[in-house]
Amino acid sequence: MKEIKAFIHNHRIADVIRALKESGQCNADPTKGCRNLSIVGAQSMLKALDSKEQHYSVDLAESVISESRLELLCEDDQVDELVEIIRSKGRTGQPEAGWVVVMDVAKAVRIDVA
Repeated sequence: MKEIKAFIHNHRIADVIRALKESGQCNADPTKGCRNLSIVGAQSMLKALDSKEQHYSVDLAESVISESRLELLCEDDQVDELVEIIRSKGRTGQPEAGWVVVMDVAKAVRIDVA
């Protein structure tokens, strides 16, 4: 099992999620396909696409942009297809538009109803 984390510009995240669902790799069945798809708001120092996207963080004392961090779990044989979907739909046309990170999951345990 793998965990995929992707750091994506906010204006691209809806297209990424739609493409993941349309691929059939991420479905409602929690025992098949990618699981635990979650989106978390984040700030980063990625290059802004325009001046409206960038703001100054007093806490970080840096210019930052708001972005989305997508996280999901998947089977090993799904990784390449899911990464390609995320990369192709997350592109902004600019260098350093985000990152996709893939990690091994040693163990994942569902919290079920007793």
